[in-house]
Amino acid sequence: MRENIANFDAASIAAIRARHPLAFQAPLSVRLRNQAAWFAFFVLTAYCFWTFDLSPARLWAGSGTLLDVASRMFPPTVGDAFNDYLWALFQTIAMAFLGTVIAAVLAVPLGLLCARNVLPVRIAQFFFRRTSDTLRGIDQVIWALIFVRAVGLGPLAGILAIIISDTGTLAKLYSEAIENAEKKQVDGIRGCGGNPLQTIRFGIIPQVLPVMLSNVLYIFESNTRSATILGIVGAGGIGFYLADRIRTMLWEEASFIMIMILIAVYVIDWISKLIRRRLIGGAAETSGGLH
Repeated sequence: MRENIANFDAASIAAIRARHPLAFQAPLSVRLRNQAAWFAFFVLTAYCFWTFDLSPARLWAGSGTLLDVASRMFPPTVGDAFNDYLWALFQTIAMAFLGTVIAAVLAVPLGLLCARNVLPVRIAQFFFRRTSDTLRGIDQVIWALIFVRAVGLGPLAGILAIIISDTGTLAKLYSEAIENAEKKQVDGIRGCGGNPLQTIRFGIIPQVLPVMLSNVLYIFESNTRSATILGIVGAGGIGFYLADRIRTMLWEEASFIMIMILIAVYVIDWISKLIRRRLIGGAAETSGGLH
């Protein structure tokens, strides 16, 4: 190998460069395009800094107030409302759980209809994909504000907001997993005379089910956090108490509530990670057995 490299003198390299110029340098158009992209990136970044007045002086001016608020959060105190906090935290977790479960079920048919290998009709597929984009394109907080006006204050508004938003998100994730399913199993079911429903049931779902369940668990983790924000806008749960304590400057109790939320999120994250690892490991073993 070293002898072959040593045989390449300057003349040989120049000859190779002449025959294959693109291997040594990108074309001028590509270089100009890359430079223009980097220039646009830096201009946009500078514009955002200027528009939002994200300056060190402003950050330094607000650091004193931030440190004062942080100092008031310690030591955390619960007051006489621990049972209320605990019940509200349970409401928040229940909101996230119920909303995620219902969204996971509703997203299955929508995800199938969004997949190219299930619904080859482009116009219909376009309609269902845009429906999914619309559902997840509006933030859960906006949906929660809408449902608070429709059904009133309380957890129901938060559950409905989670269902609507996550149905679109999970449908997108499901459709991507379905489109990446192996065709051999699908063709095998069709070759045995299976109808479209049997092809989906026995050829696609077994392949993508571990991925779908893993996505659902991740969304449940995320919803446990976002359900707190929904409570702040009137959808019930622990977020209502957190917003109230912040408004009334009871920073010690607000700190205690945030610690409760962090512990709950950590426990759910840990349990979900174990379940996902088991699902993905089982899927890998099954795939290895098929090969």
